[in-house]
Amino acid sequence: MADALPLAFVVDDEPAMLDIVTFALETQGFQQRAFRSGEALWAALHTTMPDLIVLDVMLPGVSGITMCRRVKATYEIPIILLTAKGESADRVAGLEADADDYVVKPFHPRELALRAQRLVRRYDDSSRSTAGPFELDPAGDSVLVDGVRVMLTPSEFKVLSAFISRPDETVPFDELLLAGWRSAGLLGGREMIKTTVYRMRHKIEDSRPGRGQLIESVRGTGYRLITR
Repeated sequence: MADALPLAFVVDDEPAMLDIVTFALETQGFQQRAFRSGEALWAALHTTMPDLIVLDVMLPGVSGITMCRRVKATYEIPIILLTAKGESADRVAGLEADADDYVVKPFHPRELALRAQRLVRRYDDSSRSTAGPFELDPAGDSVLVDGVRVMLTPSEFKVLSAFISRPDETVPFDELLLAGWRSAGLLGGREMIKTTVYRMRHKIEDSRPGRGQLIESVRGTGYRLITR
């Protein structure tokens, strides 16, 4: 869904702060999900992939710094840390844990929202867009295959983007569901992927007749984009 609103996960154990952050993000066109702990965030990441995480440093149980490091070791998701005023050690530790930005409390909600918007846009612009004969159109509606433009639906574009980010590797079904529909647990998800890949494969093959298959099924696991 190319026109879907970006999704932000907001993690803070203070209800008032959760309200401030979620409202600020809403003003800049974000969907939001709120969590009170790092453990709850981690569990959610197994089924839904956000475009951004806003993460408080001071959390019960697992700290925001530890959670930031854990998320960054596994996922490519931009993270903004919320830190207490004057706690420079927290800010340094957060940046060492690969946080992309930090905002000091108290903060102006609009500043946070604009930083979030800019960060998500930067990640989108820097994402891989070429592999082998494929070049994704930044407009999000087509791909060039050996220079020939192939028009794609929003879900086809997102699934192909997931392939292009991992050329010649098997991309599992759950990752493709996260890429195309933001959820790994959709009812009938594998059939949705199979249908999407089937349509996309035929579009690509029709654009380059007689030149072989570029999207290969890996039995029981997922699909692989062939670029070699």
